[in-house]
Order: sequence, then C-alpha cells, then structure tokens
Amino acid sequence: MALKDIKAKISATKRTHTVTRAMEAVSAVKMRNTQAAALSGRPYARSALAILTRLAGTEHVRRHPLARHRDGAKIALVLITSDKGLAGALNSGVLKRAVEALEGHAIGDVGIYAYGKKGEEYFSRRGYTIVRSFENKADTVPLVLMQELSREVADAFLHGEYDKVVTVYSHFKSTFEQTPTLRRLLPLSLPALRDIVSGITPTKGKWSDTESLLAAPVAYEVEPSKSEVLDRLIPRLIGVSLYHMLLEAKASEHSARMVAMKNASDKSREITRDLTRRYNKIRQANITREVSEIISGREALAT
Repeated sequence: MALKDIKAKISATKRTHTVTRAMEAVSAVKMRNTQAAALSGRPYARSALAILTRLAGTEHVRRHPLARHRDGAKIALVLITSDKGLAGALNSGVLKRAVEALEGHAIGDVGIYAYGKKGEEYFSRRGYTIVRSFENKADTVPLVLMQELSREVADAFLHGEYDKVVTVYSHFKSTFEQTPTLRRLLPLSLPALRDIVSGITPTKGKWSDTESLLAAPVAYEVEPSKSEVLDRLIPRLIGVSLYHMLLEAKASEHSARMVAMKNASDKSREITRDLTRRYNKIRQANITREVSEIISGREALAT
C-alpha cells in the first residue's frame, strides 16, 4: 500500500474515532439517566404488580374474563425495540426471542404491537399484521401511552381477537448485560405475575426481599363492587408492567450503545496506531533506500 493511501486511511479512521467518541459520551449521559429511571421505578412497579399478584390468587380474579384461558392460537405480541441502530446485538436478540415466541403460530393468527421501528420493519417485511406501531425516539417514556396500549390489548383479548398476549423486551441487568425477555401479560395467572415481579426484583440489595410481596393471597374488602374495581384496576396494572418494561428497554438500549461505541472507539484507536506504525516503517524504509542510493551513486562517481 502506498504511503498516500495509508495516510488517507489514518485520517478516515481518526474521523471515525471522533464520531464514535462523541456518540459514546452522549450515550453515557443518556445511559445514566435511563438507568436511574429504570432502577428507581422498580420498587413502584414491583409493589403495583404485587397487588395484582395477591389478587390473582383470589377466586373472583380467577373467574375474571382477563384471566380466562382459551385454547385458540391467536396471539398478540407487544414488541419493544429501538428506532436506532449502533447498539450491538440488542435488537437482534429481542427479535430472535420474539420469533421463538411465535413458533407454531400462523402469520394470520398474530397481531404485532410494535414499539420501535426496528421491530416494526422486521415483522412487516415478513408479512405479519402490524396492529399499531409507535416511535421510540424520545428518551422520556409516556406512561399515558402505555396505559392506552394496555387498555387496547385488554379489550382485544376480551372481545376474543386474541387468546394470549405476550411481550418481548430487553431486560436490564447491568451496563454490560441485557437479556431478551418474554413475559405473558394475558390471560392473567399467578405464575406469570410471579415471573414478572421476580424479574423486577434484584438478587441483592435493598429491594431483594421478594417473600413479603409474594406472600399468600390476602382477603380484600372491595367497594363499590369487585367486578367494577377489577375492570379498572387490572388494565392499569398491566399498563404499569408495560411502562416498566419500556424503562428497562430504554436503559438497555443506551447501555448497549455506549458499550458498542466504546468498543468502536477502542478499535479505531488501535487501527490508527497500527497504521501509523506501518506508515512510519514504510517511510523509514523509503528514506533508508534513498540514502543508500545516494551513497551508492556518490561512490560510483568517486571511482
């Protein structure tokens, strides 16, 4: 490779390094904010879902239409991905988990609620029905939108449009670990709710005590009537669950992007160093050869 080509490649790599470093810094700030939102929201989501967990053990909830199991094959998938790339294997892991969740279901029996452009594009290209799609560009998470989405999927379930509602998202564990996770929202069941709450609860630390919130069902006195209260309470608690999943997905996205950009910055620095070493080596060899030619020419003239 000519010196001119190596020098151009060094310049291009340095420009790439500048971009990745800037993106890394931006993602680091967003990562800290979204991680704080997800972690601080865990106690609230855990407590809210614990109410539903206790209620799920009562006979009245087991007879509720939203807890009724059906044998049909129609399924609704609430899919949470990002709108942007450059986040490593984050979106591909979520999409792979979603495909696994839909195994055995015909395309016509599946309805996709896509929160994020990556998920929408993936399934629309494969002929699936996108019931609703939402942009996932803003870092702020709209709780009202999640409540609206929970009411919509609950109504669709009640009207028999779907026999099961599941969600797939990226569960935040740490800056370097995000897990594609499948959760069942409807029909309600105590084991499924226990899985959601246990996923929210950290294994260590202040909020690691799960037994107090997952204890045996407690008898409640409900006014004005159990059916009226549950009809309002259950969709709202499902909305809280979706809201928390979106917080987790946001924290996962910015963490994965920050790590990906850091790796890209480190690699570009390494490539620049190797190219510079190669450039200097070739340049030194050229100088040595030219000096040798000058000396040889001078000696030839001297003789």
